[in-house]
Order: sequence, then C-alpha cells, then structure tokens
Amino acid sequence: MNLPPDIPPEQSLIEYPSQFPIKVMGAHVEGFVEAITHVALQFDPGFDASTIEHRPSKGGNYLGLTITVTATSREQLDELYRTLTTHPMVKVVL
Repeated sequence: MNLPPDIPPEQSLIEYPSQFPIKVMGAHVEGFVEAITHVALQFDPGFDASTIEHRPSKGGNYLGLTITVTATSREQLDELYRTLTTHPMVKVVL
C-alpha cells in the first residue's frame, strides 16, 4: 500500500489534539461494538464508549458506528485507520 508523503504539521488541516469522528461499518453482529470500542481504546485511552453513534442499515444486516477519538497526531490517526480497516469485523472505514 502506498501512503501519501508526510505532510508537514504546518500544512495539516487538523489541529492536534482534537476530537476526530470516524465512521466504521460492519455486519450487525454481537460483539461488533465491543470490538470497535477495544480498538478505539488502544489509540485513545480516554475514549468514552457511551459517545458511539449507532446507525443500523435499513435491512438491519449492517451497523454503522461513529466513534469520536481524541486525535493527537497524524501517525496516531493513520495507525488507527490501518487497524480498523484490517479488522475482520469491519467492512468500511470513513
């Protein structure tokens, strides 16, 4: 996977630290919310699972979650996205 070249901090559109929402979609199965919470806590120890927004699909087969983490660096966000996209329960990360 080719990653974009590093963006100097002064050119970043994100100021750190900041609250950063991430949308995660996967099958609506038991354990999905807990798995995503576990990943979020690895990257943001202060993550509050009660803030997760849940959006079931029309047919109920999929669940969209919005997690809001405290972003502290570009590296942290990149690694969080990598971890979420490679998680076996996750279909899409936005």
